[in-house]
Amino acid sequence: MTNEDWLEIGRIVSPHGLKGELRVYPSSDFPERFEEPGQRWLKPPGDNPPQPVELLWGRFVPGKALYVVQLKGVDNRDQAEALRGYQLLVPTSDRPELEEDEYHILDLIDLEVFNQLTGEAVGVVVDVIPAGNDLLKVKLLSSVQPPPTQPETPPPTRTSKKRQAKGKKEPQPATVLIPFVKAIAPVVDLENGRIEITPPPGLLEVNQR
Repeated sequence: MTNEDWLEIGRIVSPHGLKGELRVYPSSDFPERFEEPGQRWLKPPGDNPPQPVELLWGRFVPGKALYVVQLKGVDNRDQAEALRGYQLLVPTSDRPELEEDEYHILDLIDLEVFNQLTGEAVGVVVDVIPAGNDLLKVKLLSSVQPPPTQPETPPPTRTSKKRQAKGKKEPQPATVLIPFVKAIAPVVDLENGRIEITPPPGLLEVNQR
């Protein structure tokens, strides 16, 4: 099976406790992926192929936006630690049927985002953050980046002159969190790879990170 034959449903981020439990950051909106026992697949970082594993149980952790799961054969913290960074997968053929206005998270990644009010491109979806209402994490285009703030320069001293000689870090592209609700993202066009938003005043500024 190729990469296109698999869906990532989550990623193991750390052990939980001492009995082999695992914390999983979800890439799926379907709780049954983590709560219903049955076969899943584990893929280590790199090019190694996925291996079958049995999910024994799982539960959502309120306030943490992640799941704690138990996999068969993972019985202690050392075994759980060895799985840090592994992907949790299911076959693409196991995609659930979606209701109207529901979308698979992976289908939203890399979609271009446009401001429906102005027609201007805003940025690209780089992540979807599970919350009460899911949040689209959008990397802003350079044309809509906020201007850098210029700190007040203190009077030069011997120390400050030495610091000025060091190279400066390049600024990272700004991102914005956009609630993925019909009122703010009324158009999701998967065929043409775009999302249209109608942002309330200030939304593209107040959530910038």
